[in-house]
Parts: sequence; structure tokens; C-alpha cells
Amino acid sequence: MTPSATLQTLTCVALVLALPGCASHGDPRDPLEPMNRVVHHFNETVDKAVIKPVAEGYQAAVPKPVQTGVRNFFSNLNDVTVLANDTLQLKAEHAGRDLLRITINTSFGLLGFLDVAQDMGLKKRNKDFGQTLGYWGAGSGPYLVLPFYGPSSVRDAAGRLVDSLYFDPIQNREVFPQRTAPVVLNALDIRVDRLKAKDALDTAALDPYEFTRDVFLKRRTSLIHEGRPPAEEE
Repeated sequence: MTPSATLQTLTCVALVLALPGCASHGDPRDPLEPMNRVVHHFNETVDKAVIKPVAEGYQAAVPKPVQTGVRNFFSNLNDVTVLANDTLQLKAEHAGRDLLRITINTSFGLLGFLDVAQDMGLKKRNKDFGQTLGYWGAGSGPYLVLPFYGPSSVRDAAGRLVDSLYFDPIQNREVFPQRTAPVVLNALDIRVDRLKAKDALDTAALDPYEFTRDVFLKRRTSLIHEGRPPAEEE
């Protein structure tokens, strides 16, 4: 099964499970908490047994400049998704800057391995279809933990699916005929980037599940509202 097909399957399963019948009476944002905690525990087990050790090996074996280049390369590919969603949000100025970032980094940054645009003041933005849905008024729906992918919501799970099908170059067979390797490398790079933060979370948080949920939901609200969430949501 390809990564895209896996994502579609996991998202569909998650959306089916996100039914009122699964609800609990805890945090109103998290009516699926019993199910989410099971998936969270599964993800943590897989991470500790497989993903974290591989990430630590990658970090130790690969020179820092190469790691930075890989991260920049995937960041440049992600700018295509950012551009698509800024366009869907009718943010012409941001979309223009996204396009300029892609053009500069692809042309002068060795296909994105160097983030030349950042040095020119064109900062990296974070946009996805889940944010686009939120921008146009779609509620987040229940908090949802996806197998392997982690924190999400019903809205953001659907948005992730749309991004993977239509906007994500890594999932595009025309760009990467063999998609498994770049998908795995990208996921590994993301995990390496979060090693210290994850260790700090596991050490400091009384309940890592609740802490992760609260930070995720606040961050998503902040991203949708460009860092200026309404007072009632803040």
C-alpha cells in the first residue's frame, strides 16, 4: 500500500470512528478521548520502539549540513502546498511571496537545499487545507489522534487528505515515481527536528496526552487566524 493510500485509509477510518456514539463526557473539545488515548499510546509505543531510535541514528550518522539541506529541500516542496492554500484563501500578497520563495530556492538554492529566500526576507509560512477550511468558517470538530500521524481533528484530517491528493508534491507520482523513500525521509527529518522537544515533553508534562492536545488545538487556532485568534478562542 502506498503512503497516499495509507493516509486515505487512516483518515477514512478516523472519520468513521469520530461519531457521537464514541463520545465521552470529559473535555468538550475531545469527546473521543478514550479512543484517542488508545491511538496515542499506540503511536508512542511505535515511536519509542522504531521511529525514535532510527531518528537518533540518522542524527548521529548524517552531517549537520546535509540534515539542514534535506530539511530545506522538503520545506521547499511544502511551499507548493502553502502557495495552493494561500491562493484558496484569496491572500494574493502571501501567494506571491510563496511563489517567489519557490522560484528563488529552486533556481538559486540548488532545488531548495539552500534556503536563499529566507536570507532575502521571504520567511517560511505554514498553510494547509485544514487551515483553509478553518479560514472559511469550518469548525475543527472533535480532536482526533491519527495512527502514525498523531494530533489532528476531524477537519484537519480531511484537510490532510486533500493536501496529499492534490497539493503535496511528495505524493505526486510525476514528481516522485517512487514515493515511499521521500515520504519516509521527510517523516524521519521531522522526527529528528523534534527529538529535544519530545524528550522535554515526556519529562515535564504530567499528562503528555493532554499537553499535546492543548498545544495542538491552540496552535491550529493561532495559525488559522494568523497569530491573532478571537478572544473567546484564545
